[in-house]
Amino acid sequence: MIAPPRERANDAALIEQSWHEPEAFAGLYDRHAALIHRYAARRLGVGAADDVVADTFLDAFRKRRRYDLTVTDARPWLYGIAANLIGKHSRSEVRMLRAYARTGPDPVLMETQTDEADGRLASAAVRQDLAAALAALTSGDRDVLLMIAWADLSYTEVATALGIPVGTVRSRLHRARARIRAALGGDDPTSVREESLP
Repeated sequence: MIAPPRERANDAALIEQSWHEPEAFAGLYDRHAALIHRYAARRLGVGAADDVVADTFLDAFRKRRRYDLTVTDARPWLYGIAANLIGKHSRSEVRMLRAYARTGPDPVLMETQTDEADGRLASAAVRQDLAAALAALTSGDRDVLLMIAWADLSYTEVATALGIPVGTVRSRLHRARARIRAALGGDDPTSVREESLP
């Protein structure tokens, strides 16, 4: 069997190719590491994100022979691994969100977190209220909300990533949005621009 070129192969093909040519796994890293890093940095800060990304891909490499090759997009699988690693830092995440709630997000961190962190950011007060509301969510509700808002995963992809039914994703998202809405004085959290989230 001739292996497909890395730049054209889907994720499953790269993973399968890496069974015989471990260096092929680098293609998966090249495709997804920046997105996983951005997500982890928003959750934990840049320093911890570096470790989460490294550990995510190390764990994925070790588990690559168990990957379901019928799934051509490995993003949900990678986000699931990252979510488990982020969960180990949940105290740090909640501490960071509470600090943002008191003082507002660190402008340096915000600059690294958004592609266009210019005048489009919502007011500091909204960001602080939102950070406090995010800190108050359960880790499961926060994972679902942020995977949909920041990782741009579908309900099905979030369910795959977290190993939960789609119905659970929907109920957690509904509960998280209701709590965020209440914390923002009735504003719909889906109307708050992504850049306004810490």
